[in-house]
Amino acid sequence: MLGEKHSLLNEFPEFNELIHSLAKHDAHFKKTMQRYDDMDKEIRSLELQDSPIEDADMHEKKHQRAVLKDELYDFLKASA
Repeated sequence: MLGEKHSLLNEFPEFNELIHSLAKHDAHFKKTMQRYDDMDKEIRSLELQDSPIEDADMHEKKHQRAVLKDELYDFLKASA
C-alpha cells in the first residue's frame, strides 16, 4: 500500500522492548535504525507525491530499505 509506514516497531512488534533498548544502548544498531527510518520516510514521501522519480530508482530505494531491514532483523534475533 502506498504511504504505508514500515517503522521497525510496526514491522516487528514482538521486539518492541528490545528495539527501544538497543536504540538507547547500541550505537551501531541506532545508526542503522536511523538510516532505515530515513529511507522509509523518503520512500513514503515519494509515494505520496505519486513517485516523482523513475521506477528503477524507486525500486532501488525499496531494495536498500529491505537490506537494512534484514540487517536489523538479524541483529534483533541475535540479541533476543
